[in-house]
Amino acid sequence: MAEHEGGPYVPADKNLSEITPLVIALSVVLAVVLGAANAYLGLFAGLTVSASIPAAVISMALLKLFKGNILQNNAVQTAASAGESLAAGVIFTIPAMVLLGSWAKFSYTKTTLIALFGGLLGVLFTIPLRRSLIIEQKLQFPEGVATAEVLKVGDQGGAGVRHILVAGLLGALFKLGAGMKLWAHAAVFARNAGGATFYVGSDLSPALVSVGFIVRLNIAILVFLGGALNWLVAIPIYTKWFGSGASGNAEAIAGGVWSTQTRYLGVGAMVVGGVWALIQLRNSLFSGITSNLKAYKKAKAAGKDSAPRTERDIPMQIVFVLVGLSLIPLFLLFHSFTEKVHIAAIMAVVVIVAGFLFSAVAAYMAGLVGSSNNPISGITIVTLLSGSLLLLGLGLGPNVGPPAAILIGGVVCCAAAIGGDNMQDLKAGRIVGSTPWKQQIMQIIGVAAAALVMAPILTLLHDAYKIGSPELSAPQAGLMASVAKGVFAGDLPWTMIAIGAAAAVVVIIVDVWLEKTGKKFRAPVLALAVGIYLPFELSVPIVIGGVIAHMMERALATKTPEFRTTGERNGLLFAAGLITGEALIGIFMALPIVISSDKNVLAIFGTHDTGKFASLPGMVLLAGLSYLLYRVSTSDRV
Repeated sequence: MAEHEGGPYVPADKNLSEITPLVIALSVVLAVVLGAANAYLGLFAGLTVSASIPAAVISMALLKLFKGNILQNNAVQTAASAGESLAAGVIFTIPAMVLLGSWAKFSYTKTTLIALFGGLLGVLFTIPLRRSLIIEQKLQFPEGVATAEVLKVGDQGGAGVRHILVAGLLGALFKLGAGMKLWAHAAVFARNAGGATFYVGSDLSPALVSVGFIVRLNIAILVFLGGALNWLVAIPIYTKWFGSGASGNAEAIAGGVWSTQTRYLGVGAMVVGGVWALIQLRNSLFSGITSNLKAYKKAKAAGKDSAPRTERDIPMQIVFVLVGLSLIPLFLLFHSFTEKVHIAAIMAVVVIVAGFLFSAVAAYMAGLVGSSNNPISGITIVTLLSGSLLLLGLGLGPNVGPPAAILIGGVVCCAAAIGGDNMQDLKAGRIVGSTPWKQQIMQIIGVAAAALVMAPILTLLHDAYKIGSPELSAPQAGLMASVAKGVFAGDLPWTMIAIGAAAAVVVIIVDVWLEKTGKKFRAPVLALAVGIYLPFELSVPIVIGGVIAHMMERALATKTPEFRTTGERNGLLFAAGLITGEALIGIFMALPIVISSDKNVLAIFGTHDTGKFASLPGMVLLAGLSYLLYRVSTSDRV
């Protein structure tokens, strides 16, 4: 769907209030809350989702009390979604500092600097690309278009916040029950047979089902296939041919082989996928920069007010100055680790160059597949692997090198996460008629608000659950730590990485064929790679959510367009509520655990999460919530 018929929903010659003290206050609160929720989800599941639509619905419900307009609602969701996207960049990388042993706890100053300047660079780098990617190339930006439609419906009297609230309560109660040890958090079956180890399992999480619902069946299937290839094919073959190298039960053996060997298949696949994304984007990168510079020179020659309100970005000279000034704190941060001026300077330059390239890749991919499907993990792996090799070549040793590489990856990951999300928001803004430079200001506000609270949130979760534990596995951060450490120690399983890379080439060829033959099903290699390196029990509920989304689409296919739009929006809001409720209660549950230093402090009825049938209550309840998600998504009741 393009812009509103005849132009933006709010015409360029109509000036509505966009940024007010109330808008800023609400934006800060939502950026912090949704950022915290996404931080927990990412550490738990290794995946994050866009919060633009939930933020828009919450904003509409609250600003309606103060007669807020559609542009104010869009400003709030812009800042709020920037906050939750920054959380993804942080939790994919910064916890690796603790896993490496470089930090005993999360440094507030250093964590905040990485998040703040990584996010700021992500905002700045997308400014010169807005015209090319949104106006000239006319990419889809599915979540941006969906957010704009939600905003327009809300402006015309629609509703939907009820679905978020009900689902949030149900998701919170489910998480609380698991936290009280009333049932096991996962259903697992593992067995040693014929010299091979077999493992299947499923996490019992409404949030993961909701993630699958949001990303839809195509992506969910690829994530599941990646997990199945690893856990049902690679691990049994490896244990059969090479042995486990460890003793213990089948579940422990499978986990050990995955963590030390087979998940590096995913690393190889992600490296190839990240490089392939750059190759695909080589023309768009240059055209985006040149297009914006031409537009800037034309507007400058004609006068500052010559461009329509809906075409005014933050001026390029300000962008250049802010990028240049960002080099100073980044250099000081890097120097505090390396204590070498020339290496710190090189790291700062690498961050700027890689940050721009990968922010552009993320922005382009968001236009193709949406923010929730954006290959941030693959981008970060490419950055981390190349950065580690560079630092190794510059003479850094195994003590300083890995954390220094993580710092590079952290800044670039934050920039890329923000780049993809921000372009979705700018697309929504173009449809509804927002002023781009005001949206970009709100993006900076959202980044700053979330950056200031990331360190305390990470500290709280680490103290309660221990990052890297089964309760908070932090799969991406663990992988980043392993890659950085492995490069400097020289013990990376390069054979596994090479096999994964070769498999990725095959998948890319298949995907190109699917595209050329016009097939609806596609095979983006990075989705498969994500499944390979995730614990298998996370992939199962994701594919269940994808199946529910497919069932919804089939049920709505015979309905009117208005019915379909309402049903899909209801499902999306309900899924977002389940994610938010589960994540927020997970954070709140951390407080009594930290205070008491007892992980079982909430098990007031005794521990019932062990035993043969310990997962059964959770399975029944999750089935009920899954059915409710389907019913809500196939209803036109708002």
